[in-house]
Amino acid sequence: MIERADQLVLNYVSKAADAAHGVLRTDQRLDFARRLRARIEVERGGSQNAREVAKVLARFGDPVALVEREARRLAAAAAADRPDEPEAGTPEAGRPAAEEPGSTRRFPAIVDDRDTPPGVRTYRRTAQERLGRSPGRGLPLAGLRRAAMSSANPMATGGRDARTIVKEHPRETAAMMVLVLAALLVPFDLPLLAIFPIPLVVWAGGAVIALLFGEGWQPRDRFLGAGAPLLGYTVGGVLVGGLRVGSDAGVDAFLNQFWSVSGTMFMIGTGAGVVWLAYRLFDVS
Repeated sequence: MIERADQLVLNYVSKAADAAHGVLRTDQRLDFARRLRARIEVERGGSQNAREVAKVLARFGDPVALVEREARRLAAAAAADRPDEPEAGTPEAGRPAAEEPGSTRRFPAIVDDRDTPPGVRTYRRTAQERLGRSPGRGLPLAGLRRAAMSSANPMATGGRDARTIVKEHPRETAAMMVLVLAALLVPFDLPLLAIFPIPLVVWAGGAVIALLFGEGWQPRDRFLGAGAPLLGYTVGGVLVGGLRVGSDAGVDAFLNQFWSVSGTMFMIGTGAGVVWLAYRLFDVS
């Protein structure tokens, strides 16, 4: 996880440095990349969580826009530092030269610039607080919308898309694939493995991977996603089976209905659980 977070930062700074070719001088470009990296490290606050780092990079925005902003800042600084050449013998001629724009020590603020009006700063802070809320309290299905936009604009997903998710979370991806495989095996009349149905055994394997190795999810998400198939099988089978036989039927009729619908409910529960797990991986808000 640490290497993944650092790689996100390295990739972002590399994109900014590439965009600076032909726009900034060599010394300016190196100084810009150094200050950008330092500012990112300050903003991430030592976090090694890939999600949090992606959120930080998303706040910085498009690297090309940062380069354009730096070029404008350097041009303005050069014009302000050298309005006129001082004449020989004047006090101004003996003063030390202004610091070269390319050697500026501090990277300009990305969010909440100091010269931003107080009302705008308040609005930005409120918007960031709303974006930082959990999915249940924030915008509905925001993570799924970001996932749908990922192929068009990776920056809209905090630098994450489906391919990035698979690369960053191979064990989580494997767990979801095993769970889906368990659901796909339900319609087939497979022999029992000892006394257990094969789809149940496959589900148990996927649940173990998700619960023990799914570091990309919170514990609650692991239990919800892995337990949804079994919940659908039992609770869904009981509810739907009971509704189908009515209140006057006996135990035998209820069991027949339960066995006839429990497999379908297991598949529905698996689909809901996998969708939830995938949503939580895409969620970077």
